[in-house]
Amino acid sequence: MADQPPPASNLPRLSLHVPEPRFRPGDAVDFATVEVPPAGSVRRPDTAEPASGFTDLAYTLIRVLDDDGHAVGPWDPRLSPDLLRRMLRSTVLLRAFDERMFRAQRQGKTSFYMKATGEEAVAVAAAYALDRDDMCFPSYRQQGLLIARGWSLVDMMNQIYSNSADRLQGKQLPIMYSAREAGFFSISGNLTTQYPQAVGWAMASAAKGDTRIAATWCGEGSTAEGDFHSACTFASVYRAPVIFNVVNNQWAISSFSGFAGAEATTFAARAVGYGIAGLRVDGNDALAVYAATLWAAERARTNQGPTLIEHFTYRAEGHSTSDDPTQYRSAGEPNAWPLGDPVRRLKDHLIQLGEWDEERHALQDRECAEQVRAAQKEAEKNGILGHGLHQPLDTLFDGVFEEMPWHLREQQAQMMAEETASGRPWARK
Repeated sequence: MADQPPPASNLPRLSLHVPEPRFRPGDAVDFATVEVPPAGSVRRPDTAEPASGFTDLAYTLIRVLDDDGHAVGPWDPRLSPDLLRRMLRSTVLLRAFDERMFRAQRQGKTSFYMKATGEEAVAVAAAYALDRDDMCFPSYRQQGLLIARGWSLVDMMNQIYSNSADRLQGKQLPIMYSAREAGFFSISGNLTTQYPQAVGWAMASAAKGDTRIAATWCGEGSTAEGDFHSACTFASVYRAPVIFNVVNNQWAISSFSGFAGAEATTFAARAVGYGIAGLRVDGNDALAVYAATLWAAERARTNQGPTLIEHFTYRAEGHSTSDDPTQYRSAGEPNAWPLGDPVRRLKDHLIQLGEWDEERHALQDRECAEQVRAAQKEAEKNGILGHGLHQPLDTLFDGVFEEMPWHLREQQAQMMAEETASGRPWARK
């Protein structure tokens, strides 16, 4: 191969930009550069308006609750006090559930857990804005969808413990729930695979002339996955009735959002290139999340196409029980986050309306904690992870194929015969 010519002496040498988080362990934290527009200052377009007419909404921040707990501006969904109280209870119950399951993992009762602390509004408010039979394709931090839809805490815990009552028979990593009856598609540990699945489901719903839409969630880091972009292409081309939720909680597993492109632009701006509607929302404002989801759902139901919503929020704790965030970020970040705590903000709004008070809130905290404790006690009657084999061995063949192929049927029969002959109780009779 011929020698390469030397670089021109009058040109600077090329270099790569390597993103760096603003704060490392031990640093003082100042989020002054985070632009937070006043609540109520962002316009609300008609849901039938072409996406090209409001690209500005991908670069600002839709907010409803102001610093005093008032709901203001055109995005105010004007929810009834009763609905607000139910939303608040769901966020409190979710936080209580997370706390107890986190402790269960630390006690060795399960192998893994992921909390949604600081992000409760992203799932809970969206669940209340969607119809009960809309299909949700979550990532692994949207357990609030199940809780807001009234799903059994015991059933969720059975899956976390992989015990004898686990509907998934121990085949899924703890917290990777599946509940078709709740419109909750099976969680995958392979990031963003649920995006094209959601688009395909939405396209099928439209092809059948149904009225149900799909909604899916991923973290900001996994928008770098190819599945994300494939899903956006198909959704744009076919105007699929789907809502893309990007949960920008500032951190992926242990790398900050800059590695996924946050230094260059917003994640909502990715919608602009695909010609789909893009909104950027205060993810710690339950009313803003509700309003944006309701707007996107109406757009989908009226055949106006998909919407991408970036939920600007903050992951208050570790990525999972396998993670120690003190190793890569400043301990001061969670308390310095300028958008506050979603549970407190919703509580303060209800108090400002005269529909709630601190005494009732403290009582609700205790009630939710007791509800979760009782559910845990019930679930643990079915066993905990690591304490014996909770499922018959031959169930490992179940739920893999719609129709089991002949060679697996033979293997299953052989296993059952061997287990029966050995006197071990692990094959079904």
